[in-house]
Amino acid sequence: MILSTGFLCLAAHGEELSGSIQIKGSDTMVNLGQAWAETFSKEHPAVSVAVTGGGSGTGFAALIGGTCDIAEASRNIEDKEKALLEEKGVEPVELTVALDGVAIVVNPENPVSKLTLDQLADIFTGKITNWKDVGGPNMPIVILSREVNSGTHIYIKEHVLSREKDFNEFSPSALLLPSSQAIADEVAQNVNAIGYYGIGYVTAQQKALAISKDASSAYVEPTMATVKSGSYPISRPLLMYTCGEPKGIIKAFLDFVLSPEGQAIVVKLDFIPVK
Repeated sequence: MILSTGFLCLAAHGEELSGSIQIKGSDTMVNLGQAWAETFSKEHPAVSVAVTGGGSGTGFAALIGGTCDIAEASRNIEDKEKALLEEKGVEPVELTVALDGVAIVVNPENPVSKLTLDQLADIFTGKITNWKDVGGPNMPIVILSREVNSGTHIYIKEHVLSREKDFNEFSPSALLLPSSQAIADEVAQNVNAIGYYGIGYVTAQQKALAISKDASSAYVEPTMATVKSGSYPISRPLLMYTCGEPKGIIKAFLDFVLSPEGQAIVVKLDFIPVK
């Protein structure tokens, strides 16, 4: 199975990179990946870097199928995905490239400004269905979620919904949307909506809620500082996976991602650098 079309060419006056890189996966990371790709390609014009989203699961499926060189993921690889790669004689290699907080967002006109993780679990699982039960108006709650293939969907299930012992699936009434941007757009126009996505997608058209671990803990807003310190309760690493140790232009690209220039792009897009 050919997992990379990239190769390293030695030019007469030094080392020059040439080839192509396919990156697929997390929608949370797609803008970040595209920004890295654009800058890297400007510095290495003979390298073509294509970045597409579709969700972390899509990225892992592409990595398994040999149709991408790097999978972007907002969750860790699952055992079954790792096993499929190992069946092909490939060991996945994980690299943490940035940090992210998952913002819980509502319409700016919604007076609710904070929730506990337990309240959030009750909302997303359908136990709480009206905003008045969490200090808001007497209006029905409209739940927005990413689709099941999304790494962020899985992350919220594992780190928020799991607090609800009786039922740890999203409410059947939840609207499953295909991208973080789709949730952002719906929240901006629907005063009753609540959704989630990486903090890099939050604009003035949405309001990010302060979240607390429990009723006795401080409420913390999702910012670069609180995610980096670990005080914001819904934080996670953003990852890239390759099949085996990266080589050639794949390694060069990942080295760039972790370089000061690459990590400056992380900050510019409102994520948190790892270096």
